[in-house]
Amino acid sequence: MNPTMLEIMPLAAKNYCCSQILMLLALQAQGVENWELVRATSGVCHGMGASGQTCGILTGGCLVLGLYVGRGREEELPNDQADLLVTEYVDWFTERVTPAYGGITCQAILGDGKPDVTRCGGLLADAWTQLLTILAEAGIDPSQPRD
Repeated sequence: MNPTMLEIMPLAAKNYCCSQILMLLALQAQGVENWELVRATSGVCHGMGASGQTCGILTGGCLVLGLYVGRGREEELPNDQADLLVTEYVDWFTERVTPAYGGITCQAILGDGKPDVTRCGGLLADAWTQLLTILAEAGIDPSQPRD
């Protein structure tokens, strides 16, 4: 079994949605807890409020990248590559999912709209691997929180 799946399964068993699982993996990589951020990430669960729209693996991955390269405090500037990295992830997800499911929505991926650990779990593991690859190629250590 994919080692990432061993990290994903217990989180899914605790009823975290895909976007929250990606954020929890990022926070665990950094060795920090931020339950407010995990809670905020729930807003894009199941296609944004369980509406079946854009998949939480896509939106959650964008949020994870924002955690590493986005702007927070007033005096901060976003990483120069921020938009490029998010676009790279969006393009990867779209190319990975659209041929198999016909779109990037939860409705397209799941059909009946109910999370499916087989389908979502594998896609989550692939997404986490892709996020780590994007960060590594940008010279960003996922174990280090942004200053």
